This record gives sequence, C-alpha cells and structure tokens, in this order.
Amino acid sequence: MNEVKVENLPRFKSGCEELDRVLGGGLVQGSLTLVGGDPGVGKSTLVLQLCDKINVEGKILYVSGEESGTQIKLRAERLNVTKNNIVFLGETSVDLIEKSINEIVPNLVIIDSIQTMYSEEISSVPGSVSQVRECTAKIMQICKKQNISTIVIGHVTKEGAIAGPRVLEHMVDTVLYLEGERYLTYRILRGVKNRFGSTNEIGVFEMQEHGLVEVENPSSFLLSDTNDNLPGSVIVPALEGTRTLLIEIQALVSQTIFGMPRRTANGIDFNRLNLLMAVIEKNAGILLGNYDAYANIVGGIKINEPAIDLGIVLSVISSFKNRPISKEIVVIGEVGLTGEIRSVNMIENRIKEAQKMGFKKCIIPKTNADNLKDKFNIQIKGVKTVREAINEVMC
Repeated sequence: MNEVKVENLPRFKSGCEELDRVLGGGLVQGSLTLVGGDPGVGKSTLVLQLCDKINVEGKILYVSGEESGTQIKLRAERLNVTKNNIVFLGETSVDLIEKSINEIVPNLVIIDSIQTMYSEEISSVPGSVSQVRECTAKIMQICKKQNISTIVIGHVTKEGAIAGPRVLEHMVDTVLYLEGERYLTYRILRGVKNRFGSTNEIGVFEMQEHGLVEVENPSSFLLSDTNDNLPGSVIVPALEGTRTLLIEIQALVSQTIFGMPRRTANGIDFNRLNLLMAVIEKNAGILLGNYDAYANIVGGIKINEPAIDLGIVLSVISSFKNRPISKEIVVIGEVGLTGEIRSVNMIENRIKEAQKMGFKKCIIPKTNADNLKDKFNIQIKGVKTVREAINEVMC
C-alpha cells in the first residue's frame, strides 16, 4: 500500500450545484454512476439537462434503448438543450454500443436504460438478472479501460429496488436515487453509495415546464403555505447530510368507526409512529386506542432521523386536543420509550436555520439547551419529558 501513488481525481462540474453537492463536487472522470428512480420521476430529464450544462470537453454519447432520436430531440428542445457535441445512438446491443464508443471516443456516455440493453452472449431476455449484470459489467469494462465517465439509468420496481436486482449497486462507483411523487412538483436526489464523496447529502429540485430547477432554499418552499395556526401542524428542523431543512409535520387524529383503529404514515416510518403513540398513551395519559391516526410530512419528503420524534408526538397531541401550536415555534428532540427527550446532534445548525427563517421560539432537549448558553437571538427552552414539551407549546 505504501507504494501506491495517490493523485487528485479529475472532476467535471455538472453546472448544477445541487447535483454537484450529491456527487461530492462533480462527476469523477472514468467513474460509473447509476441513477435510479420510479417511472416518470424525471431521471431522463435530469441526465439530458446534465449533458447540456456539464463542463466536459469532447463528445457526449447518449444511448437510448427506449426512445427514438425524434423523441429525444423533442425533449431537448423543451428543456432548451442546445449543446452541439451530443451524439445520439438508438441501440440496445452492448456489442454495437462498444463499437460506437471506440469510433466516437466520447468523454461522457449515457445509457438510458440498462434494462433495455442485451448481450448476444447471454440467452435470456433483456431486463433479466443475468442480462443486466452482464451488460453493466461490459459497459464498466469498456469505460474504465478508456477512462470514460458513464451514467447508467436504472428503473425501480414497486418494492423500491432497482430492477435487475440490486446487484447493480455493488458494481458501480456511485448510486443516486431520484425520489418524489410523480404528480407532485418536488424531487429529492439522494446519494446511496459514493466511492468519491459523502452519502449524506441530498439535492432538491422542482419539476417545471422546462425541466428540473434547483431549489436553493428548500425550507422556504416547504413552509410556503404555513401561515395559519391549525391543529395538528408542527415545524421541525430536520437534518439531511450537512443541510438543515425546516419541514412541516401534520397529523390527523379522529375517532374510529371501525373495530381496529387505522394508522397511516407518509414520509416517516410507520413503526416509529406506532411506537410514539404508545409513548403518548403511557407517559402523557392520552388514550388513543379508539382513534385513527394519520401522519404526513408536507412536500413528499421522507425523513428517518430520530430528531423529528418530538414533532410527531406534539402534532398528534395537537390534533387530538384540537389545539394549534404557534407557527413561531419549532421543536427538536428524540423521544425515548420512557417519555424522556434525548439530545440530538448538530443542534446549532438546526437553530440557526430556524432563526434565519424568522421563528421566535425553539423547544429542544434540556441537555442540548444547557450547552448552548446565549448564542442565538431566539428564545430557547429545554425540556426533559414529553409532558414538559406539551405544557410549553399548549399552555
């Protein structure tokens, strides 16, 4: 290992700050990147816009096994893609694609999508496990040998796994997921694997008529419709990588008309919601056994970190009591099984974001509050238990 020489990996700036953030500073030369997502979420749109903005010399080869040149051209016109170094190839045979790469010698190759490609050496149909694995391995071998950056688009199944199956994730250098509801405007680009950077970053986009547009301040659009004080709504500073997002958690609690109460969670873990409702019954004395409960994160974003626990608890209680929580308050904290509020990490970044967005009061764990002293121009209240938090926001 001491004899291995380490050199700085050359990167191509994508021309999109949100994408560069997720990639770790840009697309690494000679890397193989997999972009996955649900059908219609915007994978091809993102990659075609990348072809127009990326700072790469030489030609870009766009290989499509699903659409014709006319279809790609129409989309390029709609997205205002005007770069003249993009070469289109409508082909599904990996052998013919290899021949074209050797003739054109591009600096960037796009494969849309890997499920449509096939190798004549494999007898199974395109999209099968063996075909996807063989085609990906062959493309990787071609591009690694010639130091060509490659982006492969992969479809996602109903279970959320890249069809093929997940064997692709182990073969490539970087795995990116484009998340979001097809009929909502916002998209989240999340890094799942990255050999050249962090996997904790996300990029936020809005799908508009002319393609995906970067959202520079996600907190502002997530809170754009939160002017009125309504029961069941709480603002929480959540952490995604190094970025703090102010999200709105909504809950609806209503008496059930069935024998078994319903529980539904969108954007948060379903089992976590059930656990927190049990904590409410045990430690706050609020019986929810005969009530349906629905919890949702506004904007179609999925958050799994425990620091939003207190927000979920207070939104459920607010809806149950039909008493609103002030829109000038944000809450932060992990809730333990005994009802205690546990400390969270990067508390200062969360409070800074809340202060920047104009909030007046912040409910945080007592342990975190003791270490902050007087660093912020926002009222900070530390709480130890769920009961204390309830009294603080619903006094």
